[in-house]
Amino acid sequence: MITKAAFFSNQPASLDLVYGNGRKDHLAQFCDLYPVIISAENFDVHVQNLHSVEVIFSTWGMPKLNATQLDKLPSLKAVFYAAGSVKFFAEPFLRKQVLVISAWAANAVPVAEFTISQILLATKGYFRNIRDCATPEGRKNPFVGVGNYGTTITLLGAGMVGRKVIERLAPFDLNVLVFDPFLSSEDAAKLAVEKVTLEEAITRGQVVSNHLANVPETKGLLRAFHFQALPENAVFLNTGRGATVVESDLVTVLKQRPDLTALLDVTDPEPSLAESAFYRLPNVFLSSHIAGSIGGEVNRMADTVIKEYLAWQSGKLLRYAVTLEMLATMA
Repeated sequence: MITKAAFFSNQPASLDLVYGNGRKDHLAQFCDLYPVIISAENFDVHVQNLHSVEVIFSTWGMPKLNATQLDKLPSLKAVFYAAGSVKFFAEPFLRKQVLVISAWAANAVPVAEFTISQILLATKGYFRNIRDCATPEGRKNPFVGVGNYGTTITLLGAGMVGRKVIERLAPFDLNVLVFDPFLSSEDAAKLAVEKVTLEEAITRGQVVSNHLANVPETKGLLRAFHFQALPENAVFLNTGRGATVVESDLVTVLKQRPDLTALLDVTDPEPSLAESAFYRLPNVFLSSHIAGSIGGEVNRMADTVIKEYLAWQSGKLLRYAVTLEMLATMA
């Protein structure tokens, strides 16, 4: 029997992008898809036609539904979310025993790839080198880094992104430290990394890459004394969340220590306000949250949830189902 399904999103353009390049047509082979994309705005208009819908497919722009609204979807069994964090919408579904499956692992892939590229360039001294080489005078004696042999790299957080970074660092001759209170010593040994305290992570890492989730325990965790403790010529890379950093503290230290470099793909707020010193400091490199899935990479998220849907339909084990307990530590 073909499963009745519907697309839910407040951002139809995002839905078309993520499930583009034939993904919608592929789903139509296995599902009876409702012909209208359901949003917060049209939910009440269409809900009487959704009583038999068993599956929701979504991505960025998933509407937040409350328990009363979910009561009007009595057949709903699962939500397949082709994007990363589900924290903003998942709890009411999970409390109704509706499965929530996220493509966070697929979204972690490009973040890890971006991180690896930044790390390898940072240890070569690339970001300071290109500044020096922008002038004939600087080109005479440009900065060079420590290279990619035996250098110590620190990862803050060993969640899905952190672990994929660890996997991709494995072929390189680098020492990898990890700060993550939830990483067991056994898992650290399996990953071939050294589990350390936050203080050790900061003071020993030539590159410190932040992958901490934005949860109450990590908000403003990284402060002035952490950045002051970075080794000489260190690089701080943030593809995690801007809220984990006290940005005024980071600015102060970057002004005091021009030997440091900050590579910031995320800030808080995002983008940074016009008056932010980040725009004026020569040792800050800003990018516009491009580490996550962009371009054709977004289709990987749809492919992930489609595979999960087919596994669910066949009664097979799901790899990326989210639980209530997981929400507590997820971004």
